[in-house]
Amino acid sequence: MREQVTQLLNEALAEHPSLFLIDLEITQENNIRVTLDGDDGVRVEDCMAISRGIEHNLDREELDFSLEVMSAGVSEPLTMPRQYKKNIGRTLKVRTDKGETIEGKITDTTDEDVTLEWKAREPKPVGKGKVTVEKKTVLPYKEIVQAKVMVTFN
Repeated sequence: MREQVTQLLNEALAEHPSLFLIDLEITQENNIRVTLDGDDGVRVEDCMAISRGIEHNLDREELDFSLEVMSAGVSEPLTMPRQYKKNIGRTLKVRTDKGETIEGKITDTTDEDVTLEWKAREPKPVGKGKVTVEKKTVLPYKEIVQAKVMVTFN
C-alpha cells in the first residue's frame, strides 16, 4: 500500500509544484496521514486537491483506509531546507548539536546552511557597561537539532 500511496502522492504533488511533502505516515490500520508545506503556504484547497489525487485512485472495495491531508503547523519544527527558504526574514530559534540556543532572523539560505543575524548586548571592550553588537552565523543544517519559527503578533 505504501508504494501505491507514495506514487499517487508524487503525481498529485507534481501538479502543484509549490507544495512539498513533510511527512507520510501509514499505520497498520491503513490510516494515511500526509503533512504538506508550501513555498507560499498551504491552503485548504491545496489539501483537498492532494487528498482527491490519492483517494480517488485507491479502491475502497479492495482496501479499507482513512486519509488525512494537512499542512505543517506553525509550531512544528522545520525539517527541510525548502522550509528555511520560505521563512527568510522571520525569527528562528535554533538548538544546535553543541547544545547552543540561537535566536535570530533568517537572512539567507542555501541547500546546506542557513544564515542567522541578531543583536546582542556584550560587555564593552574597554571600561564598564555593555554595548549592542550585530551578530551573524552561518549554520549548517546538519548541526541543527531543532529549529522553530518564532511567531510574533504585531
